[in-house]
Amino acid sequence: MADQVKLHGNWLSPFSSRVIWALKLKGIPYEYVEENVADKSALLLQYNPVYKKIPVLVHAGKPICESMIILDYIDETWPVNPLLPSDPFHRATARFWIKFIEDKSLVLWGVFMANGEDDREKARKATLEVLQTLEEQAFGDEKFFGGDEINMVDLAYGMLARWMPVIEEVVGVKLLDPDMFPRLHAWAENFRQAAVIRDNLPDHAQMVPLFKIRREQLLQIARK
Repeated sequence: MADQVKLHGNWLSPFSSRVIWALKLKGIPYEYVEENVADKSALLLQYNPVYKKIPVLVHAGKPICESMIILDYIDETWPVNPLLPSDPFHRATARFWIKFIEDKSLVLWGVFMANGEDDREKARKATLEVLQTLEEQAFGDEKFFGGDEINMVDLAYGMLARWMPVIEEVVGVKLLDPDMFPRLHAWAENFRQAAVIRDNLPDHAQMVPLFKIRREQLLQIARK
């Protein structure tokens, strides 16, 4: 089929999940190809020779790489159920907060990758600063960023809803505290409970042991 859509991803990746959620919200049929990020397929390397990573969306034989670029492509190619506001100001605001989370992505993973108590505490404080900015500036009292419907900003921030609780359990530190960040916490609950998201979330209990293994691997590398 000329319009065949394939997604090369990994079930543990929040970046792959962003694309899955967008495809589901748009009602776009697709074939999913699970990739082993430790042993990447020749096809993945062919489709993404620059960064050599997932996710990669293949539409009509043409690959599109990087999760947020893929979301833009999906939204422009299939305009039904738009993921960005039509109003230019609101669309620019959405793009601002998408760029913010992209810029702060490593900060939010800092606690997970921290080596030692001092580094973990520094990473914890840096993460809390990011969450405080979001609490005060980005998320209001609406159900989702764009109001009653999930939009591209919500998809970009999906890591906070599923992956951050896993990081909290693996590392043994509380980050997304409902008392400190009531708006952000409420958003995460609403996001997880939305039908399209709930039905396409990786299982928390399955994620935890794998993330523990991955963290130990990272710490061993850091100790060398």
